[in-house]
Amino acid sequence: MPRFVELWIYLSATPLFGLTATLVVYLLAQAAYNRLGAAPWANPVLWSVLAIAGVLLATGVDYPTYFAGAQFIHFLLGPAVVALAWPLWLRRAELRARYGRLLMAALLGGIAASGSAIALGWAVGLPHDVVLSLAPKSVTAPVAMGISEKIGGIPALSAVFAVLTGMVGALTGKYLFDLLRIATDSTGMSARGFALGTAAHGIGAARALHVNADAGAYAGLALGMQVVLAALLMPLAFRLL
Repeated sequence: MPRFVELWIYLSATPLFGLTATLVVYLLAQAAYNRLGAAPWANPVLWSVLAIAGVLLATGVDYPTYFAGAQFIHFLLGPAVVALAWPLWLRRAELRARYGRLLMAALLGGIAASGSAIALGWAVGLPHDVVLSLAPKSVTAPVAMGISEKIGGIPALSAVFAVLTGMVGALTGKYLFDLLRIATDSTGMSARGFALGTAAHGIGAARALHVNADAGAYAGLALGMQVVLAALLMPLAFRLL
Protein backbone atom coordinates (compact mmCIF):
# COMPACT_ATOMS: atom_id res chain seq x y z
CA MET A 1 0.00 0.00 0.00
CA PRO A 2 2.73 2.56 0.84
CA ARG A 3 4.39 1.82 -2.53
CA PHE A 4 1.08 2.41 -4.32
CA VAL A 5 0.68 5.75 -2.53
CA GLU A 6 4.21 6.78 -3.53
CA LEU A 7 3.53 5.77 -7.15
CA TRP A 8 0.26 7.74 -7.18
CA ILE A 9 1.96 10.84 -5.76
CA TYR A 10 4.61 10.59 -8.46
CA LEU A 11 2.13 10.08 -11.34
CA SER A 12 -0.25 12.80 -10.17
CA ALA A 13 2.59 15.32 -10.13
CA THR A 14 3.67 14.68 -13.73
CA PRO A 15 2.14 16.03 -16.98
CA LEU A 16 1.33 12.43 -17.90
CA PHE A 17 -1.47 12.41 -15.31
CA GLY A 18 -3.55 15.22 -16.83
CA LEU A 19 -3.14 13.97 -20.39
CA THR A 20 -3.89 10.33 -19.58
CA ALA A 21 -6.83 11.12 -17.30
CA THR A 22 -8.45 13.35 -19.92
CA LEU A 23 -8.06 10.82 -22.74
CA VAL A 24 -9.22 7.81 -20.71
CA VAL A 25 -12.24 9.56 -19.21
CA TYR A 26 -13.35 11.05 -22.52
CA LEU A 27 -13.00 7.74 -24.39
CA LEU A 28 -15.09 5.99 -21.74
CA ALA A 29 -17.70 8.77 -21.86
CA GLN A 30 -17.78 8.63 -25.67
CA ALA A 31 -18.24 4.86 -25.60
CA ALA A 32 -21.14 5.22 -23.17
CA TYR A 33 -22.60 7.99 -25.35
CA ASN A 34 -22.54 5.74 -28.41
CA ARG A 35 -23.93 2.81 -26.44
CA LEU A 36 -26.87 4.95 -25.31
CA GLY A 37 -27.77 5.93 -28.86
CA ALA A 38 -26.20 9.42 -28.73
CA ALA A 39 -28.79 10.65 -26.24
CA PRO A 40 -28.29 14.39 -25.57
CA TRP A 41 -28.22 13.89 -21.78
CA ALA A 42 -25.29 11.47 -22.21
CA ASN A 43 -23.09 14.19 -23.76
CA PRO A 44 -19.48 13.01 -23.31
CA VAL A 45 -18.17 16.52 -22.61
CA LEU A 46 -20.54 16.92 -19.65
CA TRP A 47 -19.72 13.56 -18.09
CA SER A 48 -16.00 13.96 -18.74
CA VAL A 49 -15.99 17.29 -16.91
CA LEU A 50 -17.91 15.83 -13.97
CA ALA A 51 -15.73 12.71 -13.79
CA ILE A 52 -12.41 14.60 -13.98
CA ALA A 53 -13.61 17.16 -11.43
CA GLY A 54 -14.57 14.30 -9.13
CA VAL A 55 -11.17 12.64 -9.54
CA LEU A 56 -9.32 15.88 -8.80
CA LEU A 57 -11.41 16.52 -5.68
CA ALA A 58 -11.07 12.95 -4.45
CA THR A 59 -7.31 12.79 -4.96
CA GLY A 60 -6.44 16.35 -3.92
CA VAL A 61 -4.68 17.11 -7.22
CA ASP A 62 -4.82 20.85 -7.89
CA TYR A 63 -5.96 22.21 -11.23
CA PRO A 64 -2.59 23.69 -12.34
CA THR A 65 -0.99 20.27 -11.92
CA TYR A 66 -3.75 18.62 -13.95
CA PHE A 67 -3.63 21.29 -16.66
CA ALA A 68 0.13 20.86 -17.07
CA GLY A 69 -0.72 17.68 -18.95
CA ALA A 70 -4.17 18.56 -20.29
CA GLN A 71 -2.77 21.65 -22.05
CA PHE A 72 -1.50 19.42 -24.84
CA ILE A 73 -5.13 18.63 -25.68
CA HIS A 74 -6.20 22.21 -25.02
CA PHE A 75 -3.76 23.32 -27.72
CA LEU A 76 -5.75 21.32 -30.29
CA LEU A 77 -8.83 23.46 -29.68
CA GLY A 78 -7.52 26.11 -32.07
CA PRO A 79 -6.99 23.76 -35.04
CA ALA A 80 -10.34 22.10 -34.30
CA VAL A 81 -12.16 25.44 -34.55
CA VAL A 82 -10.33 26.32 -37.77
CA ALA A 83 -11.34 22.93 -39.18
CA LEU A 84 -14.98 23.99 -38.91
CA ALA A 85 -14.33 26.16 -41.98
CA TRP A 86 -14.10 23.12 -44.25
CA PRO A 87 -17.83 22.23 -44.18
CA LEU A 88 -18.57 25.90 -44.86
CA TRP A 89 -16.25 25.91 -47.88
CA LEU A 90 -18.15 22.94 -49.28
CA ARG A 91 -21.38 24.97 -48.99
CA ARG A 92 -19.99 28.32 -50.15
CA ALA A 93 -22.51 28.72 -52.99
CA GLU A 94 -25.56 28.47 -50.75
CA LEU A 95 -23.92 30.69 -48.13
CA ARG A 96 -23.40 33.41 -50.73
CA ALA A 97 -27.06 33.19 -51.67
CA ARG A 98 -28.19 33.47 -48.04
CA TYR A 99 -25.59 35.81 -46.55
CA GLY A 100 -28.06 38.65 -45.88
CA ARG A 101 -30.53 36.46 -44.02
CA LEU A 102 -27.77 34.70 -42.13
CA LEU A 103 -26.23 37.99 -41.01
CA MET A 104 -29.61 39.27 -39.82
CA ALA A 105 -30.34 36.00 -38.00
CA ALA A 106 -26.94 36.11 -36.28
CA LEU A 107 -27.42 39.72 -35.22
CA LEU A 108 -30.94 39.19 -33.87
CA GLY A 109 -29.95 35.90 -32.24
CA GLY A 110 -27.00 37.50 -30.48
CA ILE A 111 -29.17 40.38 -29.24
CA ALA A 112 -31.80 37.93 -27.96
CA ALA A 113 -29.21 35.76 -26.20
CA SER A 114 -27.44 38.66 -24.51
CA GLY A 115 -30.54 40.75 -23.84
CA SER A 116 -32.51 37.91 -22.26
CA ALA A 117 -29.59 37.08 -19.93
CA ILE A 118 -29.21 40.71 -18.84
CA ALA A 119 -32.95 41.13 -18.32
CA LEU A 120 -33.16 37.94 -16.26
CA GLY A 121 -30.16 38.98 -14.17
CA TRP A 122 -31.68 42.36 -13.41
CA ALA A 123 -35.07 40.78 -12.68
CA VAL A 124 -33.65 38.53 -9.95
CA GLY A 125 -31.51 41.31 -8.49
CA LEU A 126 -28.02 40.10 -9.34
CA PRO A 127 -25.11 42.50 -8.69
CA HIS A 128 -24.24 44.83 -11.55
CA ASP A 129 -20.90 43.19 -12.37
CA VAL A 130 -22.52 39.73 -12.42
CA VAL A 131 -25.20 40.97 -14.81
CA LEU A 132 -22.50 42.33 -17.10
CA SER A 133 -20.69 39.00 -16.88
CA LEU A 134 -23.84 37.31 -18.20
CA ALA A 135 -23.96 39.44 -21.35
CA PRO A 136 -21.44 37.44 -23.46
CA LYS A 137 -22.64 34.02 -22.23
CA SER A 138 -23.44 32.78 -25.76
CA VAL A 139 -19.99 33.61 -27.13
CA THR A 140 -17.22 31.03 -26.87
CA ALA A 141 -15.43 31.26 -23.50
CA PRO A 142 -12.09 32.90 -24.45
CA VAL A 143 -13.85 35.68 -26.38
CA ALA A 144 -16.50 36.02 -23.67
CA MET A 145 -13.73 36.67 -21.13
CA GLY A 146 -12.24 39.42 -23.28
CA ILE A 147 -15.64 41.06 -23.85
CA SER A 148 -16.47 40.83 -20.14
CA GLU A 149 -13.26 42.62 -19.23
CA LYS A 150 -14.08 45.44 -21.67
CA ILE A 151 -17.63 46.02 -20.41
CA GLY A 152 -16.91 45.81 -16.68
CA GLY A 153 -17.84 42.21 -15.96
CA ILE A 154 -15.85 39.44 -14.28
CA PRO A 155 -13.95 37.46 -16.96
CA ALA A 156 -13.68 34.23 -14.97
CA LEU A 157 -17.40 34.30 -14.22
CA SER A 158 -18.20 34.94 -17.90
CA ALA A 159 -16.18 31.86 -18.81
CA VAL A 160 -18.25 29.77 -16.38
CA PHE A 161 -21.50 31.18 -17.77
CA ALA A 162 -20.33 30.47 -21.33
CA VAL A 163 -19.48 26.84 -20.56
CA LEU A 164 -22.78 26.32 -18.73
CA THR A 165 -24.70 27.89 -21.61
CA GLY A 166 -22.98 25.62 -24.10
CA MET A 167 -23.74 22.54 -22.04
CA VAL A 168 -27.40 23.49 -21.54
CA GLY A 169 -27.77 24.11 -25.28
CA ALA A 170 -26.15 20.82 -26.23
CA LEU A 171 -28.30 18.89 -23.73
CA THR A 172 -31.67 20.50 -24.44
CA GLY A 173 -31.45 21.69 -28.06
CA LYS A 174 -32.91 18.57 -29.67
CA TYR A 175 -35.91 18.49 -27.32
CA LEU A 176 -36.60 22.19 -27.84
CA PHE A 177 -36.37 21.93 -31.63
CA ASP A 178 -38.68 18.91 -31.60
CA LEU A 179 -41.13 20.81 -29.39
CA LEU A 180 -41.08 23.70 -31.87
CA ARG A 181 -41.57 21.19 -34.70
CA ILE A 182 -38.54 22.35 -36.66
CA ALA A 183 -38.13 19.92 -39.55
CA THR A 184 -35.32 17.41 -39.80
CA ASP A 185 -34.79 17.74 -43.55
CA SER A 186 -31.72 19.54 -44.93
CA THR A 187 -33.21 23.02 -44.48
CA GLY A 188 -34.51 22.21 -41.02
CA MET A 189 -31.20 20.76 -39.85
CA SER A 190 -29.42 23.87 -41.12
CA ALA A 191 -31.79 26.02 -39.08
CA ARG A 192 -31.29 23.83 -36.01
CA GLY A 193 -27.53 23.99 -36.36
CA PHE A 194 -27.47 27.75 -36.85
CA ALA A 195 -29.67 28.28 -33.79
CA LEU A 196 -27.54 25.95 -31.69
CA GLY A 197 -24.29 27.62 -32.76
CA THR A 198 -25.78 31.04 -32.03
CA ALA A 199 -26.99 30.18 -28.54
CA ALA A 200 -24.51 27.51 -27.42
CA HIS A 201 -21.27 28.34 -29.31
CA GLY A 202 -18.56 25.65 -29.57
CA ILE A 203 -20.14 22.96 -27.39
CA GLY A 204 -23.41 23.33 -29.27
CA ALA A 205 -21.58 23.26 -32.61
CA ALA A 206 -19.80 20.05 -31.63
CA ARG A 207 -23.14 18.45 -30.78
CA ALA A 208 -24.67 19.64 -34.07
CA LEU A 209 -21.71 18.34 -36.08
CA HIS A 210 -22.10 14.93 -34.49
CA VAL A 211 -25.80 14.77 -35.36
CA ASN A 212 -25.87 16.05 -38.94
CA ALA A 213 -23.36 17.49 -41.45
CA ASP A 214 -25.61 20.41 -42.45
CA ALA A 215 -26.41 21.23 -38.84
CA GLY A 216 -22.71 21.12 -37.95
CA ALA A 217 -21.70 23.38 -40.84
CA TYR A 218 -24.27 26.05 -39.98
CA ALA A 219 -23.52 25.78 -36.27
CA GLY A 220 -19.85 26.47 -37.02
CA LEU A 221 -20.86 29.45 -39.14
CA ALA A 222 -23.09 30.82 -36.37
CA LEU A 223 -20.30 30.34 -33.83
CA GLY A 224 -17.88 32.37 -35.94
CA MET A 225 -20.42 35.09 -36.67
CA GLN A 226 -21.26 35.50 -32.99
CA VAL A 227 -17.58 35.83 -32.11
CA VAL A 228 -17.05 38.60 -34.65
CA LEU A 229 -20.32 40.45 -34.02
CA ALA A 230 -20.10 40.26 -30.22
CA ALA A 231 -16.43 41.29 -30.12
CA LEU A 232 -17.13 44.31 -32.31
CA LEU A 233 -20.58 45.44 -31.21
CA MET A 234 -21.00 44.49 -27.55
CA PRO A 235 -18.25 46.75 -26.11
CA LEU A 236 -19.47 49.58 -28.35
CA ALA A 237 -23.10 49.12 -27.24
CA PHE A 238 -22.22 49.12 -23.55
CA ARG A 239 -20.02 52.18 -23.99
CA LEU A 240 -22.89 54.07 -25.61
CA LEU A 241 -25.34 52.94 -22.95
